[in-house]
Amino acid sequence: MKKLLITLVLFTFILAFNQAEARTIKVKSYYKPSTGTYVNSYYKTSPNKTKIDNYSTKYNYNPYTGKKGYVNLYKW
Repeated sequence: MKKLLITLVLFTFILAFNQAEARTIKVKSYYKPSTGTYVNSYYKTSPNKTKIDNYSTKYNYNPYTGKKGYVNLYKW
């Protein structure tokens, strides 16, 4: 019983830690023919099921640009 409890606590800790980690993806620069504009490369957080770790969410900041987040988490 004690081993099961320790395993469950460890699994919960690993699961919670893994969800809180924001991974970064580099988007390559590209040409947008519909508008005739060139978009420079940029970084974004990897897609996941949470909005709290996005760079644009309020109280977060983008480490690559230094800009603070501005989107309210509860208004998406």
